[in-house]
Amino acid sequence: MTVPRRSSVTVAAFDDIDAATLYAILRLRVDVFVVEQQCAYPELDGRDDEPGTQHLWIEGGDGVPCAYLRILWDGDGTARVGRVAVSRADRGKGLAAQLMDAAVSEIGDAPCELEAQTYVAAFYTRWDFAVTGPEFDLDGILHVPMRRLPH
Repeated sequence: MTVPRRSSVTVAAFDDIDAATLYAILRLRVDVFVVEQQCAYPELDGRDDEPGTQHLWIEGGDGVPCAYLRILWDGDGTARVGRVAVSRADRGKGLAAQLMDAAVSEIGDAPCELEAQTYVAAFYTRWDFAVTGPEFDLDGILHVPMRRLPH
């Protein structure tokens, strides 16, 4: 059995991301969430450059980000994982799991929340996330609130 090679995860604050990389990250997010999922919503929500926001990504063989997520921090110390995206061509390679491993490591023992698209909610249970409320429609896509308690 061949074990896939793990890609390295980059973690950076907004101000530490060069323009070309930021452009590629935003394009990936728009390609996945707006174009592919046919969901017109404000992808650029003004939160990417908030103090403390952490951007995590994996680059493909061409050096362009092909998998991404961000961690936002609420004033009460709760982390929020969001914008988990993998390019269509790179799905099925375990990249989202690698990003989540890195995110959970960055977050440590802090409580953490996310809003999972319902069809992938089971994916997040690997990191002890549990559904905390009813399913809801967010911009035409069904989601569930999930929370991971401190360990």
